[in-house]
Amino acid sequence: MTRFATKAAALTAVVFPLVGVGLAGAQTQAVDEKTGPVSFANIASVRIGAEGQRGGALITETQRSPLLPGQSKLGTDRVTVPKDDGERATFGGHYQIDLGRYSASQNPYPPGVASRDHNVVAALQATTVPTAVAETNYALRDVWQGAAKPVDNTVLVLEGAKSAVDCTGPAKLTTTTSLARLWVRQADGTLGIVPVPGGTAGLQLTNLKLGPPGDITNADKATTVSDLKLTRVATFDQLIRQDGWRGGDFTAVAGWRVEITTHVKDAQGAALQDVRTNIVLGGVSCSVPKGFVAKAGNQSGGTTASQAAVPTQVPAGYLGAAAPATDGDGSRVPLGVGLLFGGVFFAAV
Repeated sequence: MTRFATKAAALTAVVFPLVGVGLAGAQTQAVDEKTGPVSFANIASVRIGAEGQRGGALITETQRSPLLPGQSKLGTDRVTVPKDDGERATFGGHYQIDLGRYSASQNPYPPGVASRDHNVVAALQATTVPTAVAETNYALRDVWQGAAKPVDNTVLVLEGAKSAVDCTGPAKLTTTTSLARLWVRQADGTLGIVPVPGGTAGLQLTNLKLGPPGDITNADKATTVSDLKLTRVATFDQLIRQDGWRGGDFTAVAGWRVEITTHVKDAQGAALQDVRTNIVLGGVSCSVPKGFVAKAGNQSGGTTASQAAVPTQVPAGYLGAAAPATDGDGSRVPLGVGLLFGGVFFAAV
């Protein structure tokens, strides 16, 4: 019998003070770190295992709004998930999520989808209103299929995806989750455009040529298929997040949720097991406490705070005893939170 198993390990990041630039170059009173207005933004994270089960997870760098007006933006070096062998080992080596920018020889997108940098920002406006946005083009590839060109392994493309939240006040929480075009691998092998689901409606696809996220003994590409469901993130609990990513008395969320159930079969078509994979693309949230009132001032809207950037980042999971203090340029300050970082392994017994 073949079995899919996971194991998880808890990692801890080091605590560092937050530094901010206040109005007119002077520091202003910071919002409360534990209960004050806050926003978070994450470009893509993955969890293996059924709903409610503790499976392996890969949670990429999460941006958190600073305690003083400013913003935190994801660096452009994050162009794929996983980005290295360490992340790849976390949930198997078959899936690749491309995040917008690509080289001409490694283009995973259909014709007409231009290379671009993502825009992932968590901000605290000058009015202390928290906002967040995540926007780019996403492509989900299954490299297990073994096609020579990256685009021929692509199963799903979210072109012009944008998720955004704005918490102006307890009675004014705004969310946006939109797409320009949605591409899906068709039965004839081509990538075709399908209608974007509206509102709370989802898109459900069956019998896709999509395998499991990692190796399973005796699994066969010709007989293994997956069912896929694409919906908008509707609740805070649907986000794949670190413990440090908190909500509040009033919370708005947005993002795209991809739920995959892979029916793994052998060469004779006999069922081996079902593997469930959950992916959240562009997960964002903002929260304000009871009684919150925005300060007077010009609200620029969106995520462009009027102050200088104050990078504040919950780092991605990694194997080690403690997080590094900063990146090489000293621009990213990790928060003191526990990270869920599950190593996935596939075993035969």
